[in-house]
Amino acid sequence: MTDDAELLRRRMHAQFLPRTDDVAGIARRAGGIQAQDAPAARLALRARGLRDQGAVARAYAAGEVVCSWLMRGTLHLVPAEDLAPLLALLGQRNLAATARRRRELGLTEEVCRQALAAIPEVLGEPLGRADLIAALIARGVQVDPKGQAPAHLTGYAAAHGLICRGADVAPREPGYRLLPPPPPVDADRALAELARRYAAAFGPAGPADFAAWAGLTQALGRRAFALAELMEAAPGLYVAPDSAAPPPGPPLVRLLGAYDTYLLGYRDREPMLDRAHAKRINAGGGVIKPALVVDGRVLGTWRKDGDTLVVERFARLPAAARPGLEAEAADIGRFLGEKLTLQVVSSGPTGPSKSSV
Repeated sequence: MTDDAELLRRRMHAQFLPRTDDVAGIARRAGGIQAQDAPAARLALRARGLRDQGAVARAYAAGEVVCSWLMRGTLHLVPAEDLAPLLALLGQRNLAATARRRRELGLTEEVCRQALAAIPEVLGEPLGRADLIAALIARGVQVDPKGQAPAHLTGYAAAHGLICRGADVAPREPGYRLLPPPPPVDADRALAELARRYAAAFGPAGPADFAAWAGLTQALGRRAFALAELMEAAPGLYVAPDSAAPPPGPPLVRLLGAYDTYLLGYRDREPMLDRAHAKRINAGGGVIKPALVVDGRVLGTWRKDGDTLVVERFARLPAAARPGLEAEAADIGRFLGEKLTLQVVSSGPTGPSKSSV
């Protein structure tokens, strides 16, 4: 690699795939899909090749994918077989990070112990969170059904590998289901595999990027890269051994949904996002806005306004990006089952205004 443009183009081509309806395959190749917002997760899958959003529900129902609190303690959609090794690496770390908040919410060690004992008795079939908490309260587990305590208690049980989120039990109501006892996990093998998955999805990248994405220490990040036996593509930047630079071609354009994992995959968002525009993507509070990305560089935000897909660009877009942008807007409409009209506006100090590309 010779410059940032080549680096970013290679990173983006690592993330985005040909069209498919293999939800588990997309999640595996992407290293997991950020999933605290279900519609955003479906858009992330679309950007990586998913043709039919109904395939997500089918994959959950078939047990091919699950959702749990994993990298950085955040909900991720992953292939079902990946859950046990990920929890072996991250579960106890995530529990430690949230211990103080659990105590503040009245979730003492005794309350949590009682909940873990009672959950297998009440979760004979998948339940929504409110119903699960109500069933635990009926068994004498003292948890406030309001506020954040239910979310933290289900997260506690998930980190122990007892439950996971799966298929919806009602519209927009994720179901929680029991997990079988996890198989034995070799910690070094799991760490190396996670680093290889990361390098395949986000490379070229360094161990500090991996550690920030996974929520691990820098020392573990370096150890993981050493165990994974990755290929150095540039000083300090690594890729999976079977990685190849993308062939020449037109700009790769994607309209990414909120919280997209591409924007959360590196220790520093530069050079993909000009610092002058950083707050237009992340103004604070952990919210990552939808983004227009061209050959790896964030060049704008977007939103759906009725039957119009509005792209707010940060600067004039390359003329060669227009066909890709139009194709993306049309594909989002197809994916959502809506006919959308693309409108590109400039976003300056005085707010958005209509503009050509």
